[in-house]
Amino acid sequence: MRFYRIGDKVVGRDKLVDQIEAILADREGGATQHEAATAHGVDRSFVSWLETLGEVRRGKRVALIAFPVANSADVRRVCDERGVEMSMVVSQAEREGFEAGRADAVFNLVLDTLADLKDFDVVVILASTKRTGAIEKILGREVIARPLGQSPLRHDVEVDLEELADLLDAVLAPAPAKGE
Repeated sequence: MRFYRIGDKVVGRDKLVDQIEAILADREGGATQHEAATAHGVDRSFVSWLETLGEVRRGKRVALIAFPVANSADVRRVCDERGVEMSMVVSQAEREGFEAGRADAVFNLVLDTLADLKDFDVVVILASTKRTGAIEKILGREVIARPLGQSPLRHDVEVDLEELADLLDAVLAPAPAKGE
């Protein structure tokens, strides 16, 4: 644990982090700022200040699914830099690992992932032509498909990071104010 001596006080970094995480978890769970503040013995304005301090972006909830990807770590980094809330980026080797698993486990993973995707406003999918069409039909919401190649696609594909960044920036851009 990291401690800070401030005058005659000793402040624990981990204690601060734990309290902040608990406040934010309450807010994420639906508590109002007032409710979260009361539960943790702080002012409501402090909760507001925390949210402002940590804000990454506002707007649509965006997820990205991409497979099979050669530069998966770089794709995840681009997503993280832009505040994409869910990114599932899989290489062909990882995909084959899933496929080699028990059928019920694979089926449950697919169902759980599809259920999770229902909570997002926009889903960006980078995959083979067959997969992108299926996801669009299943989700029935805004899906932005960028095919990585023709089906069946059984090898890793290098994602153009600049193109991906431009796409995500466009999706995440705030909507213009009315009258603009």
